[in-house]
Amino acid sequence: MTTPSALDRPTGVPLARRLAARLVLVPALALSFLPPRHIRAVLERVRRGARPATPAQAAAAREALCAVSLRCAGPRGCLPRSLGAALLCRLHGVWPTWCTGVRKVPPFSAHAWIEAGGRPVGEGVPDDYFARLVTVAAVRRAGP
Repeated sequence: MTTPSALDRPTGVPLARRLAARLVLVPALALSFLPPRHIRAVLERVRRGARPATPAQAAAAREALCAVSLRCAGPRGCLPRSLGAALLCRLHGVWPTWCTGVRKVPPFSAHAWIEAGGRPVGEGVPDDYFARLVTVAAVRRAGP
């Protein structure tokens, strides 16, 4: 027997941000079918030259993806949601830390998310709830 549930889709996301989210949704879905090492290689190239994202920028990107895609808003949409949010941030010249890993407490399951300021964005869990296995963070440039 299944339990009925409703997805909480964000409202009030500006049209321009929704259009940009739709633009990155296709590549995010395509990336989600690749093996982890290929995803990491692509994201490491894409992040080049980006500044670290602020928590507000990362949250706005995540919210936009959830507003335009039921799949991303759903409980099993973590990989395309996190990839799309990272790509949307990159369109604005910033990069969150993209992470994949597992829950530290049972039931152990895989998860993908973005972080900004060292904290998971929009996950509603404590900072140490997940064990990171793969991360792609913004590269800090060396100063003069």
